[in-house]
Amino acid sequence: MSVSFFSSAHLASTVTALRAAGCVFAEDEAELLLSAARTPDELAAMVERRAGGLPLEHVLGWAEFRGLRIAVDPGVFVPRRRTEFLVGRAVALAGRDAVVVDLCCGSGALGAALAAALDRVELHAADIDPAAVRCARRNVADAGGTVYEGDLYAPLPRTLRGRVDILLANVPYVPTEEVGLLPAEARVHEARVALDGGTDGLDVLRRVTEEAPAWLAPGGHLLFETSEGQVPAAVDAVERAGLTARVVEDEEWYATVVIGTRARGV
Repeated sequence: MSVSFFSSAHLASTVTALRAAGCVFAEDEAELLLSAARTPDELAAMVERRAGGLPLEHVLGWAEFRGLRIAVDPGVFVPRRRTEFLVGRAVALAGRDAVVVDLCCGSGALGAALAAALDRVELHAADIDPAAVRCARRNVADAGGTVYEGDLYAPLPRTLRGRVDILLANVPYVPTEEVGLLPAEARVHEARVALDGGTDGLDVLRRVTEEAPAWLAPGGHLLFETSEGQVPAAVDAVERAGLTARVVEDEEWYATVVIGTRARGV
């Protein structure tokens, strides 16, 4: 059912309710809610959930990511638009086909988006959160991807060792003491395991970089996001693992991505 099903009064009242709740993009959100709702009662319930602080993506049940509609279940980490920059870097490095692993995959958005951009892909993903795993399985189905439940590399098949061309690791990197400062949409409605990166925010990242060389193919790449202030420590972790580190940034999206590359012939 489209926005046109509802009257201008429905649109106006929805915008008013969202503005009153503090939604910055009330007009855009109102149109999305009206497009998704099938009845006035359903619209009212969706507006109530959004006004109550539930992330828009959880209300809709999906998020847009690199032109794809990614299913996002309640409690699952919502893919950030800035992370499209990371996927774009991965596309440039992968060539036309690749063996891809998406660690800390959440909804599976990164792996699904990368697979959609390549001609051929062997896609594997993993997450420790059962809700995320269930969600990711739906999102990578079209790419023939497989999603495993477990801690980082532990659930991956051993046959992948030394074969991974692109290792995406959307690790949590918020320092534990700063999780409480996050917007309520993230702090209250997303799994803490997807946000909390430990004392300095890099605990999970260090574990990823330490094992990455054993999984990457010669010339393979590890890509992850981090904050600008964490770059020196993140680069150090990559180089200590024996990978060559490179930092790329996108000022428009405030995105900082570190790329670690395994040398060919090593």
